[in-house]
Amino acid sequence: MQDYQLQQARVYTDFSGLNALKNGAREDEQAALEEVARQFESIFLSEMLKSMRKAGDVFAEGNYLNSSQSEFYRDMFDSQMSLTMAGGQGTGLAEALVRQLGKDIPGANKEGAPLASHKTALADYDRSLPPISPRLPERIEAVSEVTAAESSTPAVEASALPEQFESPEHFVRTLLPVAESISADTGISPQLMVAQAALETGWGRHMIQGDGSQPSYNLFGIKADSRWQGDAVTITTTEFREGVPMKERADFRAYPDYESSFRDYVAFLESNPRYRDVLASADQPDVFARKLQEAGYATDPQYGDKINRIMNRDSLMTLSMDNGAGE
Repeated sequence: MQDYQLQQARVYTDFSGLNALKNGAREDEQAALEEVARQFESIFLSEMLKSMRKAGDVFAEGNYLNSSQSEFYRDMFDSQMSLTMAGGQGTGLAEALVRQLGKDIPGANKEGAPLASHKTALADYDRSLPPISPRLPERIEAVSEVTAAESSTPAVEASALPEQFESPEHFVRTLLPVAESISADTGISPQLMVAQAALETGWGRHMIQGDGSQPSYNLFGIKADSRWQGDAVTITTTEFREGVPMKERADFRAYPDYESSFRDYVAFLESNPRYRDVLASADQPDVFARKLQEAGYATDPQYGDKINRIMNRDSLMTLSMDNGAGE
């Protein structure tokens, strides 16, 4: 740290000296510590002078030379004098602070001198590469064989799932495993999700399809509003307005597979504050279905009761238990 910069930091009205002190601390921590200690000592001396001046103010009452302007310049003089005193021989406070704090400077010893092993720049680090293991080619070949084996294994694609379902049993056996994988992450009953999907799609016989029988894989009748950025299909649907069923054209979300439909269903509930109480009942499927209706998920006034009736059907429960036993 240059002497000129230190002198700047010791001038009361020159704030650039403090900036130079801050920047110089990155290059010489010990010198920065010494200067900061002197600055602290000057603050201590300044407070001491203020206390002395305040004690003498009682004698200045009635003095025509005493004014707010003279007090202002007097305080400036005291501040500069405290800096000058601390920068000279001082009171010994700065030296005591340096001895105490110098022990905690990173990369410095107890005396404040930089350690030989201390690194301050990238160039100080060893950038040589370790020697290559002789087993590296063997390991690369083993990884290549595993990758080739995985690529040759035929994967079961989501598109292999049917776009239409032959029966309620076919619907449950196909979608319940998907619902169970989603349930493991969310806690929502897989039976309830399958029952709601059955209600929305008529056990998969009335799937939402776009023009040209384009499949949407939409199991929960979620519409494509302004928040939806994905694909959509437009169909004619039945909505209840003040208890009266009416036919309307509406856009519905389209997915690449059934798993995406299940996951978006959960994300749809979690992103809407009005379904907060519904999700809080995830461990109570009957209550979940009722609160889903109360929160306005569908316009059908019997929506929750219909889900519960489907969920409690013997065939659905039997298939659910059979599927769990098979695992």
